Amino acid sequence: MKVGRSASRRITGLETEYGCLVQPSNGGIPLVQQIRDWIFDQQRYGWIDLHERDWEEPPGNGGFLFNGGRVYIDMGHIEYCTPECARVADVVAYDRAGDRLLLQAIKALGLATRAQFFRNNIDHRTGATFGCHENYSLLRKAPLSEENVLSLLAFLTLRLLFTGSGRVGLGGHRPGPSSAGEQREAKDRVEFQISQRADFIENDFYEWVQHNRAIINTRDEPLADPLTYRRLHLLHGDTNVLPSALYLKVGATRLVLDLLEMDALPRVVLADAVRTLRDMSHQPSPPWRVRLVDGTEADAVELLSAFRRHAEIHLRGRDAETDAILDLWKRVEAGLAEDLGSLVGWVDWVTKYQLLDSFRVSEGLTWSDPWMEAQDLEYHHLDPERSLGLAMAQWEGPWAADLGSPAPLSEPPSDTRAKVRSALMARMSNGAASYEIDWHFIRLDEQQLFHLPDPFETRVPES
Repeated sequence: MKVGRSASRRITGLETEYGCLVQPSNGGIPLVQQIRDWIFDQQRYGWIDLHERDWEEPPGNGGFLFNGGRVYIDMGHIEYCTPECARVADVVAYDRAGDRLLLQAIKALGLATRAQFFRNNIDHRTGATFGCHENYSLLRKAPLSEENVLSLLAFLTLRLLFTGSGRVGLGGHRPGPSSAGEQREAKDRVEFQISQRADFIENDFYEWVQHNRAIINTRDEPLADPLTYRRLHLLHGDTNVLPSALYLKVGATRLVLDLLEMDALPRVVLADAVRTLRDMSHQPSPPWRVRLVDGTEADAVELLSAFRRHAEIHLRGRDAETDAILDLWKRVEAGLAEDLGSLVGWVDWVTKYQLLDSFRVSEGLTWSDPWMEAQDLEYHHLDPERSLGLAMAQWEGPWAADLGSPAPLSEPPSDTRAKVRSALMARMSNGAASYEIDWHFIRLDEQQLFHLPDPFETRVPES
């Protein structure tokens, strides 16, 4: 019996930190500052912050965009946040708007020969990682029982099989001896793995984001009416290159959250989510066997299928987007179970592995050759003319809608409060001396303060 068929009302947004390769190598921070300043110069795409923000972010570090999103500098990286999106296709379109803004700035500033940007999560040279954070609104009244939370944790761990972007080698905590001259056992060597972020995840639940990175960030910061909403903040996922992979990552997660709010999740509890995440990432070929809390083992694809089947039962037929997500999920699931080659162009890590392995064989290289890491990076290149990943992408589907439209660069989604914030920003004169903008409020001067507690409110106040 179906629990419900009403259309999902869920806000989603992404925060993408971009990798940057600069020549000369010591020019990185001034260069990203130039790009930020170009975006906000003469209010080209938005308004720069005048006030210090939370987490000790100084004035002028970033600002809000007319498309409802935000650009700022975080730990030396350009970071772009999408506006609040109610549709999965909008998440993809507005996420790619960040790429396009950076490319415009690079071209306008004449930096193409000095700077290259990447949609990736690791620096092969230093071993550093940087993130793609996902944000999902969740009803405060959602039944967060221990069973439901652990089942959600299991899904977020197992979904790595279709969300991972792939990488050459290891990162984070490397297993085995580390002293000079000692070699890891063969079983501990990882030539290629499924996820860029898995090696850096240390906890299943944790409050902060920069240390002890967790699968689920527990900080309760809804950025909306706290009596109605929570915000689920995820930082364990990879930055996707293929639009279909991003569409499925966000779409499937939203459906699972719908099931959670319905109290209709399958009961799946892993013995150790963090270990499972890393072990699966280190094994880029099936079968993926995972240990459950009762001591038994199960096939990871079959466990993911249980979540999809529950979504089919309770959600199929409610709207076109839901059905498109379920269709894509089922197609990818079949590929994981039967033919990984069928997922080239659909799933990032499979596509990257096929490309890099063919290159490795043709050039007579080993996986440890530095050239392999260079090709790994080229997969993520921001410029579509250079990106190895985008050259393989599947463009037929709702994930490709509006990716080339000019609208997401300067216009907000029409069905979230981003529309209100953008309209209020448009009222500000070029000589505005005092204003403060945030996700859930905007102050235009000392007298005009507008609260935006409802992320679905689209009515623009008159004054």
